[in-house]
Amino acid sequence: MELVEILAADAVLDCTGVGSKRQLLEVMCDKASVTTGMSGADILAAVIGREELGSTGIGNGIAIPHGKLAGLKNVTAVFARLDEPIEFDAVDDQPVDLVILLLAPVGAGADHLKALSRVARLLRTDSVVESLRRAEDSTDLYDVLTRPIEGINAA
Repeated sequence: MELVEILAADAVLDCTGVGSKRQLLEVMCDKASVTTGMSGADILAAVIGREELGSTGIGNGIAIPHGKLAGLKNVTAVFARLDEPIEFDAVDDQPVDLVILLLAPVGAGADHLKALSRVARLLRTDSVVESLRRAEDSTDLYDVLTRPIEGINAA
């Protein structure tokens, strides 16, 4: 599964002024609501519910919050780069500035896992992370996220 299949260009956010994990998740879930046509409150509840099981901050300033939603048709992603890192309870206790929200339909086990695997591999690639942090705007961010990267095959 390629990121271009689940991430729309208008679902890439270059965020300023976000000061907390909750505020970031609200912004991202609002964008996901527009993209999916589903309730932002329902999306936020699913993501917060998953986050309560354990932080999705994977280290190196990166988080991959995710959740499953009844009625969602396809795996969907929203990406955000923050101008200032925020506390996210990450495994390395470092604040995060690169966040990709993944949403999957209930019962989409394989597709959900493929998307998580793909995103995790992509965001563990130093050159990709550096390019995301240097990108000029949301268009550049989208290009970095969706271009083919040698050595990272589709999941």
